[in-house]
Amino acid sequence: MNLKRTFGAILTVLGIIGLIYTGANIIDHTAHFTTLAVVGIISLLFFFSGIGLVKTTADQA
Repeated sequence: MNLKRTFGAILTVLGIIGLIYTGANIIDHTAHFTTLAVVGIISLLFFFSGIGLVKTTADQA
């Protein structure tokens, strides 16, 4: 497996975890808005950059 694809998968999983954390705290009202906004934006960046790495990296045999 290519190193870029592995890194993309890790970024995607971290983005998903961050988005779940943000969504759970929005529902429970347990964190401040600024904290949730920062975590949500960083999670979105991780998620979409990970997806982009996985999609654009070609497989090597």
